[in-house]
Amino acid sequence: MEKDNNSKRITDFLFELGTMRKLPRMHQQMLLSQDLSDNIATHSYRVTIIAWFLAKLENADPYKTVMMALLHDTKEVRSGDHNYVHKKYIKVFEDEISKDQLGDLPFADLFEIDQEFEARESKEAIIAKDADLIDQILLLKEYTHQGNKEAEIWLSGKGNADKEKVQYHNLKTDSAKKLGREILDAAVSEWWENIWTPKNR
Repeated sequence: MEKDNNSKRITDFLFELGTMRKLPRMHQQMLLSQDLSDNIATHSYRVTIIAWFLAKLENADPYKTVMMALLHDTKEVRSGDHNYVHKKYIKVFEDEISKDQLGDLPFADLFEIDQEFEARESKEAIIAKDADLIDQILLLKEYTHQGNKEAEIWLSGKGNADKEKVQYHNLKTDSAKKLGREILDAAVSEWWENIWTPKNR
């Protein structure tokens, strides 16, 4: 059977994406946590769902916004994730990674969507970045609920006004700010309070 170059390139890319499940997020070093459920793939999944809701609320293109959210950390397959300490010492060649990773896929769409996201000029790109920040707020809220003091400091600023709710203050769209405020005010277990029952049906 003759080799299909398009299918080969897609296959390679899909295997590459699969490795995102193996990449821990590096904020765990600063948060003093070892959360095996928190990896680049699980983060990207919730960011994508958040992005869909925000796109609908902001009357933006849901498809483009969701694709930006799905792709926003794929470069980390090749560069690794870096926290704010790492970033002081490490240079990541993101443009080169984008070109090598997405530039020769059979369709140009993914590369173009990635470049639009990185430019952060379109409504969809701004929303996708807001979704990324909201996932971080959710994660910090969840960790704080579990008693993680470092996460509480990251979330509240704890005595440092410049860092208080820094992720929330970086949100750009009205819908993201409303959602962020709701998350900050909510309890992480409220979603199941009206569902649970001690009896099997």
